[in-house]
Amino acid sequence: MAEQNTRLGILMMVTTTFIFAVQDGISQYLAREYNVLMIVMIRYWFFAAFVMTVASRTAGGLRAAARTDQSLVQGFRAVLLVAEICVMIFGFTLLGLVESHAVFACYPLLIAALSGPVLGESVGWRRWAAIGVGFVGVIIILQPGFGVFQPEAIVPLIAALMFALYGLLTRYVGRRDSAATSFFWTGTVGSVAMTAVGLWFWEPMSAYNWLWMAALCVTGAAGHYTLIKCYEVAEASAVQPFAYLQLVFASTIGILFFSETIRTNVAFGAGLIVAAGLFTLWRQRLRG
Repeated sequence: MAEQNTRLGILMMVTTTFIFAVQDGISQYLAREYNVLMIVMIRYWFFAAFVMTVASRTAGGLRAAARTDQSLVQGFRAVLLVAEICVMIFGFTLLGLVESHAVFACYPLLIAALSGPVLGESVGWRRWAAIGVGFVGVIIILQPGFGVFQPEAIVPLIAALMFALYGLLTRYVGRRDSAATSFFWTGTVGSVAMTAVGLWFWEPMSAYNWLWMAALCVTGAAGHYTLIKCYEVAEASAVQPFAYLQLVFASTIGILFFSETIRTNVAFGAGLIVAAGLFTLWRQRLRG
């Protein structure tokens, strides 16, 4: 087991959030030019190759990584994640990085809210209060009732709900399966599922955009690698609050490269969501 090093873990989490933010920026660019399903399919081909390479170098190899008695749940959570990625990238094309990530930041609150009915965990009144504050932030961002409500604003909220359910199912299978097994199923089953769908939407891609596609694949693998290393050297409760920096990095990329702006209600709403999320993480750490 790797020696615990919280400072290095925080640095790795910050690096991970930056890499994932860059990945989201590339995804937004490519999704404006090509079909989302094709983009995610190609990205998952590379991801599956990365997962299998990592698994082959661990004790027991591919056979040990694939071994589980929860295959249905593992398969479902893998398909759920790849579907969530498609929905989120589609959200980028509708709303941009700033507003999509501002709404998506509520997913830890959704995990806290659903952990009771899904996993049977106890959720105290303080965390319920924080969840309520966070969803006030979501309402402030979406602004229902102000002018004409845009239905596309719900897209990143749907993605957040899907990702929260994925996170809960990951915790559920983690009671009996190792992280390596869950990681293996995520990449391989996700790749098969996306290939079955994405091949129907294949489009010719220019040589220039193939370079961006390669960059997307590399950032995806690099982000997962740094995230794995992060959790190897530090406790999740210590580094998880820094995951919110992805909102900052993604918003910066949206402003600098896609001429997006931050509306006052989005900034205020996102602030409430992040504050509520940090509070729930703090309460979880105290309970732990």
